[in-house]
Amino acid sequence: MEYSIAKALPILEKTPALLTFWLQGLDDEWISNNEGEEAWSPYDVVGHLIHGERTDWMARIKKTLSDHDKEYVPFDRFAQFEESKGKTLDQLLAEFTIARKQNLEELTSLNISEQDLFKTAIHPSFGIVTLRQLLSTWVAHDLSHIGQIARVMAKQYKEEVGPWSEYLTIMHR
Repeated sequence: MEYSIAKALPILEKTPALLTFWLQGLDDEWISNNEGEEAWSPYDVVGHLIHGERTDWMARIKKTLSDHDKEYVPFDRFAQFEESKGKTLDQLLAEFTIARKQNLEELTSLNISEQDLFKTAIHPSFGIVTLRQLLSTWVAHDLSHIGQIARVMAKQYKEEVGPWSEYLTIMHR
């Protein structure tokens, strides 16, 4: 599918509501367990999404649209471990909802044109990237983490499902 803001916005708009509906009120085991050493729990993923909203997506979009200072600041993929300390999942979900709403309002106000999607910036690892790639990544990033949460949660019952594990591909990823 070719990127368009019209197709991307519904996914970006729905992610906070989806995660809130899905995760709010669940037992702590569902939200705090992970897949093992150095893996993320659903709680950690929500914290990561918040950090991206605050420091990454809009900052990079603005840099790409600007006529100067085109180099992206490296993104701290693990900042949530410090930033989320002492917060409940409900607090994180509320923060994510607010931050995403503000970012999408700002994104919409930029009136990005089809020509703007070809503008470039410099990513610290990948080199030259386009605005189209960055905006597409924002959507794919959300979907990737939704899938990650589903996988982590499903694996909480990996032993409990017994022989059905053979048919549950999510258990083997």
